[in-house]
Amino acid sequence: MLKQIADAFEHHDYQTAARLIKKLLKQEPNNPWTQLYLGRLQEVRGKLEAAERIYRQLLKGTPVPKIMAQARQGLARLEATAKEQRREALAQATADPESNQLGVLVLKPISQQDKPKAAQNLARILGIDPYTARLQLPTRGWRLYRTGPVGELKYYGSLLREASIKCLWASVADIKTINIYQVKYFSDSSDQETTVVCHNSQGQLGSFTFNWSEVTQRVEGRLPLFEKVVDLDARRNLTRKTQTLDYAMVCDLHLPQRHSILRLCDRNYQFQQGIALTPKSVSSQNAQSRDSRIHQSTTRVNWNNLTDYLNLRLLEKPVWSDFTTFAQTALDYQDLLEKLESHIDLFRLVETPWDPAFQLYSGLVFLD
Repeated sequence: MLKQIADAFEHHDYQTAARLIKKLLKQEPNNPWTQLYLGRLQEVRGKLEAAERIYRQLLKGTPVPKIMAQARQGLARLEATAKEQRREALAQATADPESNQLGVLVLKPISQQDKPKAAQNLARILGIDPYTARLQLPTRGWRLYRTGPVGELKYYGSLLREASIKCLWASVADIKTINIYQVKYFSDSSDQETTVVCHNSQGQLGSFTFNWSEVTQRVEGRLPLFEKVVDLDARRNLTRKTQTLDYAMVCDLHLPQRHSILRLCDRNYQFQQGIALTPKSVSSQNAQSRDSRIHQSTTRVNWNNLTDYLNLRLLEKPVWSDFTTFAQTALDYQDLLEKLESHIDLFRLVETPWDPAFQLYSGLVFLD
């Protein structure tokens, strides 16, 4: 019967091969030749994963050289087929001119328990070894994994999602379409509605009124503030180096219905303007009297009061605060970050990629 099966495959008579293999499986299911031909049948039927499993099991558990050689040949055919399918799919995914726009692919965190299987899937999809794939899978926060044509990233991202690897992709052009308003202060507020004085992306000052229910989420981050300092090295010589002396606090309010983000920063929010933000004023429904305002002595205290105010108004809205984890992976992509305007007005002696990294992070959260 084995010769009959071999002849059926040679003449591409897969219907006869399937009938004979079904019969042989009942008689000798554990025969390595039976399994080899079953793998070949799965291969010609397009069930490549099932065929791969059978071939690999034969390589592990069958010492017969001829069977091992044919199993290796089967794996080689599967790899060639997969490469050709990827090539055709990528060509189709990037056929549209818009699909060639610059984009990013982000991996979302995965549990340690699911990491081994996910690493195997990532390795298979991207053609890398499982050990490298395991190192690249994040377990804490988002990881900026790849940049390139967004159509290509969408193709790989779709395969990753099918393999239960959480990810997202977006074009830089889509992030740039989001309206960013830099908030100077809240000028008026009630339980339902509030107004901010802000600058738009062209630097024009105006007001923006919105309902609290329009805010779907917040994104928070800390941006390092660098300064040149003079220090002593190990030999007691004076040296100049750059140190992080402080952090600027940034908070974005997302309003997807208006395709807009309201950006607050502790370094340029005018705490002495607009509504009072002291705990007492918040609990008393934002009394507007200037006489009742209490001037806070430090930026941090002022910012904490502003945060408490937002917590009260946006009690059940999610807060994204893993920016630092994401930024540590995004800083490796300097060319990408240089293409993004940060919309963050901080006095800096030297430009830093941290500012556009926050713009990228918040934009990705917005589009996800």
